[in-house]
Amino acid sequence: MQLHTFVGSPSGRKVEAVINHLRIAVDVHYHDVLTGELKRPDYLALNPNAMVPTLIDGSFILWESDAIMQYLADRTDNTTLFPHDLRRRAEVVRWQFWATLHFNRAFGTLAFEAVAKPALGIGPTNETAVAAAQVDLARFAPILDAHLKGRQYLVGDAITLADYAMIRTEAYQAKIPFDWSPYPDLNAYFERMRHVEAWARTAPPSYEAVGRKPAVAA
Repeated sequence: MQLHTFVGSPSGRKVEAVINHLRIAVDVHYHDVLTGELKRPDYLALNPNAMVPTLIDGSFILWESDAIMQYLADRTDNTTLFPHDLRRRAEVVRWQFWATLHFNRAFGTLAFEAVAKPALGIGPTNETAVAAAQVDLARFAPILDAHLKGRQYLVGDAITLADYAMIRTEAYQAKIPFDWSPYPDLNAYFERMRHVEAWARTAPPSYEAVGRKPAVAA
């Protein structure tokens, strides 16, 4: 199998974390976003969205990170990461969708507009988008904080796909213009998860490395 992504991609990192967690062999290909590699015809033939990640398993090509995570988990005999019990599985999927559509949509907008754009020199910060995302994150952060009260993980007593989906932008938590202090259980959860080995191994070596093709060792 092959995974196409770029260094530091939040969506790519959550897939790489699942690969690490499951200890499966996947050849990871890193692309250089800043030189337009994702818009080249050969990559667009794999993923017409010009986005990452993309998984290739033989003749099967799959994009969208949550779909890839579920596919990888179902290829193994691991029943914890993506439970077979229908109700427990539905809980995992519910939190994956909620993270993507609500919490991380707002969080990701703040990370991109207020952190990534200035760092990568890819245009001015959209202050209107920042203000709207701050409102949305202030709406959804209390929901996550309340759910995590007395819990170590989102669903059950072990890490699931929902956890790797939820923390996709954790590296930017302290850098975005948002007050996290009212959410102690959310903060404690992020602190726990950022030290999970399968996730920590996906971290870029530096912010300067994000989006760039890694140097080949001599």
